[in-house]
Amino acid sequence: MIVWFREDLRLADNPALAAAASKGRPLVCLYVHDDAAATRPLGGASRWWLDKSLESLGKDIERLGGHLTLRIGDSAACLDEVIAETGAEAVFWNRRYETSERDTDATIKAKLKERGIKVQSFNARLLVEPWVLKTGSGGFYKVFTPYWKALRASYEPPAAMPAPRSLKGPKPTSVPQAELGLHPREPDWSRSFDPLWSPGEAGAHQRLKDFLAGPVNTYPDERDLPGKEDGTSGLSPHLRFGEIGPAQVWRAVIAAMEAGQISEGGGWKFLSEIAWREFSYVLLYHYPDIATANYNHDFDHMPWRRDAAALKAWQRGLTGFPIVDAGMRQLWATGWMHNRVRMIVASFLTKHLLLHWREGETWFWDTLVDADPASNPASWQWTAGSGADAAPYFRVFNPITQGQKFDKDGSYVRRWCPELARLPDKLLHSPWAADKVILERAGIRLGEDYPKPVISHEEGRKQALDAYETLKSQRDSG
Repeated sequence: MIVWFREDLRLADNPALAAAASKGRPLVCLYVHDDAAATRPLGGASRWWLDKSLESLGKDIERLGGHLTLRIGDSAACLDEVIAETGAEAVFWNRRYETSERDTDATIKAKLKERGIKVQSFNARLLVEPWVLKTGSGGFYKVFTPYWKALRASYEPPAAMPAPRSLKGPKPTSVPQAELGLHPREPDWSRSFDPLWSPGEAGAHQRLKDFLAGPVNTYPDERDLPGKEDGTSGLSPHLRFGEIGPAQVWRAVIAAMEAGQISEGGGWKFLSEIAWREFSYVLLYHYPDIATANYNHDFDHMPWRRDAAALKAWQRGLTGFPIVDAGMRQLWATGWMHNRVRMIVASFLTKHLLLHWREGETWFWDTLVDADPASNPASWQWTAGSGADAAPYFRVFNPITQGQKFDKDGSYVRRWCPELARLPDKLLHSPWAADKVILERAGIRLGEDYPKPVISHEEGRKQALDAYETLKSQRDSG
């Protein structure tokens, strides 16, 4: 029997693995690296994570007497080769939700069944699959809050499934993991990632344990403070690669609330963020081009600008707005960015700079270790105003007041923009407002040590609102 691992790189609470192991037959644990079949190939940071996650999974499987078989190429062809080599009579996998991947799986399933090979698929990635929850009129939810209410009221997690006790089975031919080409080389820009992350199932459960040990209780307030290192769970990349499942998170949080170990306010707020991920998969399932096309087609009329210099300044964290630059530098150095800051930098790109949300979504896809095919584009479209249940486009975040409110003591900006560290708090988020004496004391020469703003807040806000008026007039006349 073959268990085909994809975005479910864990042994516990893995329905496909549990079902296969329950048959009591020898198992082949298979991972196929098939870039050609992906809707979009993984970005660099995600490839780094996948490399470490596969390494961890392989070791976990070996401890149970098994072996992780790695193949590169067409998924159907690789499966056929492993079936021929091992005589496997059944294949088990967990479902995927992007259109091209669903089509691939459906084709493979049909062809295998024609040959008498049994195929079973399961849900391991979501609490509730995208077609399950319906509105009163029978459609799918397009607004998050009623979706969350329906999910919270109806969801009951399935019983937990422990990891199999043994994974012994044949060892078909496997390529060396290095041949997958996942780890960056020449240059290896990932060295700063290693001390920060522990990809793999054990690392995922440690993250959850640490978060529930205390930080979850202050989550409703401190989740918006980027200077608080433990203000969020840090589980997003682990969920992205299926090293922990959302049902496992749900069970753990509910159990901790029922035992009085964590506050209900913190627990439910955290679970609502898990639900946003679920909602994003509903959107991806029903709008498969969500990463490339406006969910709200009114935004097809938006007069986006093209400005390579401004885009590069944003990517490098050199816009002259400290909270924006701190976020972009954190992203480059760690493969992750605080969620509040993600909204700030996305608003700045799409509104102050009037650059298309796809530019930002593509950059995040390449640089985030948690770049998720549903959450990444859904969140970008939400901020840009073009998405489902989106923030109004005329809501333009002020990066100065956002910094002052959520990084009041300046710890976040001072960490990622150390050239500004000696500025007083009241000027830290608007260094251009400091007079010559203060700048000299802080050791800053604007335009040299730290850039002048690429655009003023006032000009950027006016540009965004003017563009929105243009969109409305073209929509109404069209």
